[in-house]
Amino acid sequence: MAVYAVGDLQGCLQPLKCLLERVRFNPEHDRLWLVGDLVNRGPESLATLRFLYQMRDSLVCVLGNHDLHLIAAGSNIERLKKSDTLREIIEAPDGPDLLDWLRRQKLMHYDEQRDMALVHAGIPPQWSLKKALRCAAEVEQALRDDNLFKPFLDGMYGNEPAKWNNNLTGVDRLRVITNYFTRMRFCTAQGKLELKGKEGADSAPPGYKPWFSFPERKTKGLKIVFGHWAALEGKCDEPGVFALDTGCVWGGAMTLMNVDTGERIGCDCDERGNIRGSIGQP
Repeated sequence: MAVYAVGDLQGCLQPLKCLLERVRFNPEHDRLWLVGDLVNRGPESLATLRFLYQMRDSLVCVLGNHDLHLIAAGSNIERLKKSDTLREIIEAPDGPDLLDWLRRQKLMHYDEQRDMALVHAGIPPQWSLKKALRCAAEVEQALRDDNLFKPFLDGMYGNEPAKWNNNLTGVDRLRVITNYFTRMRFCTAQGKLELKGKEGADSAPPGYKPWFSFPERKTKGLKIVFGHWAALEGKCDEPGVFALDTGCVWGGAMTLMNVDTGERIGCDCDERGNIRGSIGQP
């Protein structure tokens, strides 16, 4: 059995299929880890979600910010933005099944055998592995609980609180957890978030750094696979931290990595997220 991880799909189905064919992916034996942002902006959001749903028993999936936005829009379509490509999912006859499956996915996955975590954006430097898993579980429970589901979604959007506090409760607590796992790029050593910057690792505002770059990070030594940060172009100097978002939907590439060997292959994409060229090293 081989285990592969793939960067942000964002509704770009053809590059994903091309990569899976390249490694001869067999859903009966192999497993595919998804770093989140399965949909939105790309040309085939509905088809992508349907494709994944059909092979759901072969997937490990964590949620990204675009996936959560889809779930929220599914309960209140007024949340859709002009740039979103999500309406076709919400209005599809199988939309309710797809959304129900999506809301039951994880915010963080930990493979004990490999000592490897899968997240969309990252893990804040002040959290241990145990703390991160416990906090992720709180949001996962809120998404799956019919009584907590809509209150969480109604309060999910926003940048505050900007920093974790053990005394936080309710939606404020869930919001900062969600922002760490799905939106974080830059923060302080204490975990104060800066959510406006989207450029490369060297563009951090004064006092902030990429979340993975702090020497005192409590998950130091834990292998972490993440997406979300296309401006990194798949490059991360921190040992054991693997950046996989290579900007497929922005005219970059989609990247697939064998999680055991570290081998990567990429599929070049045009500005619409369709296949542009041959497959090779990204």
